[in-house]
Order: sequence, then structure tokens, then C-alpha cells
Amino acid sequence: MFKLPVIRFFVLSFCLVFMLSGCSVFMAAKQPGKKDISLFKVGTSRSLLIAEFGAPIISEERNGKKYELFKFTQGYGGASKVGRAMFHGAADVFTLGLWEVVGTPTEMVFDGSEMAYEVSYDADNRVETVANLKKK
Repeated sequence: MFKLPVIRFFVLSFCLVFMLSGCSVFMAAKQPGKKDISLFKVGTSRSLLIAEFGAPIISEERNGKKYELFKFTQGYGGASKVGRAMFHGAADVFTLGLWEVVGTPTEMVFDGSEMAYEVSYDADNRVETVANLKKK
């Protein structure tokens, strides 16, 4: 009835589609979270910045003032990540996994924006100046 090469082709195709299915769903769900960049303002405490953005990548003293450089990836809010993951999941089901050809590269592109801020502090470890150095 069916020849072995034809059966082998369909089995391998099914396995490939099954293995690829879900990559874009996983990638959308694992995107970095949204950071509260409104904290980069005069008067914010150093400890609050570290709690939100993690340890600074550079911390130095210049002219008697402490300067720190925060670098992070600005991601997406929870609702956005859930919505994208659900869309990718539904598209995978309706296209029998073929959506991954479009969905996975799309999620690779939308991986958040790399940002960097330089902050100086006053004597009480509160933000005195803020400079936005990098926004993707």
C-alpha cells in the first residue's frame, strides 16, 4: 500500500513538527519582565534601585561622589507575555505546528530592549542625577 520511504518521510515530518511545537510559546513566556524605570529620578534611594534592577555593573567614585551604572533588559508586562504565549499556542494547534517557522524567529526579535542608566548619589545615598545612556 504505502512504500517505506513515504512512511518514513511522514513519520520524520511529524516528529520534527512535534519537537518544534511550543518553542515560541516557551520563548514568549520566558521573556524578561518589565522593570519600573520611573525609579530613575532624583530622590530615589540606592537600595530601591538595587532591589528593582539588581547590582550595578560599575560602581565608582568621582570628585567625591558615588556613580553607578545600571544595565538591564527592559522586558514586557505579565499580560503581554501571557497573551503572546496563548496566541503562539493557538497558532501552533491550528497550523499543526507550522506556525513555529514564523513564531520562533519573531520571539527572537522581540526579546526586550537593552537599557543603561548612570546614576550619581548624594551624601544620603539618594539619586542626585540620572543619565539615560542606552535605549535599544
